[in-house]
Amino acid sequence: MEQQIRFCTTSDGVRIAYATVGQGYPLVRVLGWFTHLEYEWKNPLWRPTNEGLAARHQFVRYDGRGTGLSDRNVEGSTLEQWVGDLEAVVDAAGLERFALLGISQSGPTAIVYALRHPERVSHLILYGSWAKFPYPLETEENQQFFNSLLTLVRLGWSNPPTRQMFTTIFIPGASAEQMRWFNEFQAASASPETAARLLEAFSKTDVRDEAARLAVPTLVLHRRGDTACPFDAGRELASLIPNARFVPLEGDNHLYLDGEEGIRDFLQAIEEFLGPGEQATDEAAATAPSGLVTILFTDMEGSTSLTQRLGDAKAQELLRSHNAIIRDALKAHGGSEIKHTGDGVMASFPSASRALECAVAIQRAFAERNAGVAALAPPQDAASGAPAPLEPLLVRIGLNAGEPVAEDEDLFGTAVQLAARVCARAQPGQILAANVVRELSAGKGFLFADLGDVVLRGFEDPVRLYEVRGPDA
Repeated sequence: MEQQIRFCTTSDGVRIAYATVGQGYPLVRVLGWFTHLEYEWKNPLWRPTNEGLAARHQFVRYDGRGTGLSDRNVEGSTLEQWVGDLEAVVDAAGLERFALLGISQSGPTAIVYALRHPERVSHLILYGSWAKFPYPLETEENQQFFNSLLTLVRLGWSNPPTRQMFTTIFIPGASAEQMRWFNEFQAASASPETAARLLEAFSKTDVRDEAARLAVPTLVLHRRGDTACPFDAGRELASLIPNARFVPLEGDNHLYLDGEEGIRDFLQAIEEFLGPGEQATDEAAATAPSGLVTILFTDMEGSTSLTQRLGDAKAQELLRSHNAIIRDALKAHGGSEIKHTGDGVMASFPSASRALECAVAIQRAFAERNAGVAALAPPQDAASGAPAPLEPLLVRIGLNAGEPVAEDEDLFGTAVQLAARVCARAQPGQILAANVVRELSAGKGFLFADLGDVVLRGFEDPVRLYEVRGPDA
């Protein structure tokens, strides 16, 4: 298993090194203080953890500014800059939706990114982390001690005894050889000034308010005897995040070492949280289905006018939100995304009832989103005519069933063409289905309003269309 190292540039011109390895649903790791892509990958200390995560995922890691293979001669270390590093990496890697793993000091970075980009983060995993620096510095005595620690790092980082102090805190259960490697790893990762600057920046970070506003499924993992970040800090973090799942893990080491039995529990907790759904969606899309399937098309209303009115960047943000809603529904209802049409999606389902359930779920999700937007969006500026920055999203959905031709991971034929025409006939917010879909889902509790025979472009014979409503409509 070999990693591929590439470089990207942040919005403020800093070059960031990132590495990808493995295949599957993307998992992006954010790591705070000590990072060096090459040094970490070659040494066996963390290889079991890294390879365990890469075994089922496209595993993405990176060196933050000032560390590892990224630009070293940089000024400043702020939470805003760390989030900018992460934004640059996921964009350069072409990741539209992924799971995010924040370890140790990088937890706040992952939290803020997930809050700003919920449409891109499917799952948030926080390990050994905190919302507010876990060592209180409010008293003068504590602040003086911390200032002395910063001075020690600046002046003594090049000396093994100083680094050994941190090594003992991070991995107290390590062997002599493992401690020697971690000492070298610290020296290779950052200069004395960068190490001190990062430590000082970590001490000032407080994302408790941001954590309380998260709406992304979140798993918080923390070892009971963690000597670098107290267990109580992890428990507090989980209590702040709405509906977060908290899993205590046994052990004292802040970072997992080669040979620790706890690695299996750590990896298992992550995979159980992510579940098979994310990977199933990707794998299903890789091979186009054959036989009788139900085809679903979506189309976003007014995408061209939105782009002209909002500009490319903001319109793309809306499209990401649109994509996330639809892909979540596909995952939940066993749909396979066949292709993205630019402002919509074509998907297939093994049964008509699943396709209908998915269509209803999509429209409900958009309705809930739009209701939230209406509540949050400020009124339009009548003087300037500037639109509100929050925009509602409306989609039309069309369904048809048949036996399409599968070729080159795509579907072709009359069944597909008719589904596209049915979608085009729908109004924004409406679900239309051909008669064959109604017949295949008979007795499943769906409500169909008969719209009569309709002539669709490209088809000589009229097609019986029905408007679809959910079982509880």
